[in-house]
Amino acid sequence: MWEGNNETGFRIKEFILVGFPGLHPDYYGLVAFILCLVYVTTVVGNSVLVVTFVHEPSLHKPMYIIMLSLALSDIGFSTVALPKIISRYWFDDKFLSFNVCFSQMVLIHTFGTLNCYIMGIMALDRYIAICFPLRYPVVMQNRTMIILNSVAWVFSFVTPAISSAHDYRLPYCGPNQIFQCYCDHFSIVSQACADHSYNTLIAFILAMLVLLIPLVFIIYSYIHIIFSVARIASSQGRWKTFSTCSTQLCIIVLYFLPRCIVYIFNVAGLYINIDFRITLILFYSLFPPLVNPFIYCFRTKEIKQALARWFSVIKLNKKSSIAAIVK
Repeated sequence: MWEGNNETGFRIKEFILVGFPGLHPDYYGLVAFILCLVYVTTVVGNSVLVVTFVHEPSLHKPMYIIMLSLALSDIGFSTVALPKIISRYWFDDKFLSFNVCFSQMVLIHTFGTLNCYIMGIMALDRYIAICFPLRYPVVMQNRTMIILNSVAWVFSFVTPAISSAHDYRLPYCGPNQIFQCYCDHFSIVSQACADHSYNTLIAFILAMLVLLIPLVFIIYSYIHIIFSVARIASSQGRWKTFSTCSTQLCIIVLYFLPRCIVYIFNVAGLYINIDFRITLILFYSLFPPLVNPFIYCFRTKEIKQALARWFSVIKLNKKSSIAAIVK
């Protein structure tokens, strides 16, 4: 459990993933099943989008490039966050090595940061499409969208790396229990046996920048979108545009607002019931990736048509195979 450390003599060698501390063991299997169902649904839903995009040339457009990037990010986040906690509750596999826990923390915050940037890019896309429809084909081309998403992926790795580099150098002497469903900054740094107020402040500033800068731009964009939608002459067109944007805005609010609350409570030292805190974090972490394919993608006419053609081809090939076997 412990290993030598030049600064303190001892250092945590592994962490224990506690999960929900107040959860009765009788419910471990149920929680594992629910989390497994969420994970499988998230991965399958987003993977269908990825495969559809790859095999359907008609979807190679700026809007769908954003959706592809979001789907890959959601798959990455869920795959990093969920398998270990599922294993913990199903097989009592609760130990993580120090480096594995730190790696999970970096990836968790990387994909969380990436989602913030992607939602900002999505708001930019909708802002130009609705407020400046004549300029949209010129401004938002595939090349532009690929560059924007590539920059988002690169910077998403840089921001958590800055904070994690400071955290890794801290001496850790326990307790080695992670009261969370995955390793994150707050759960790890709180176990340092040295003053970590500077690390907490740096992490808070970076988190607020990552959250608030995209959020401010998203709010600005949607205010202009709402005014533009209000000026649409056709009531049917106005309702269709507003329906699409309002659904996206609800998901964005659910993603950003609880995150800000949790970060502010952590840095201010305000008490939140641990089980409630974990539930809140899981909700804003797992609910958007779960529903994103249905909100952004499967409601889209072009994607539904592409899926219909795809399944028609599969059905036709299946009938041909059966006919060949019968003959």
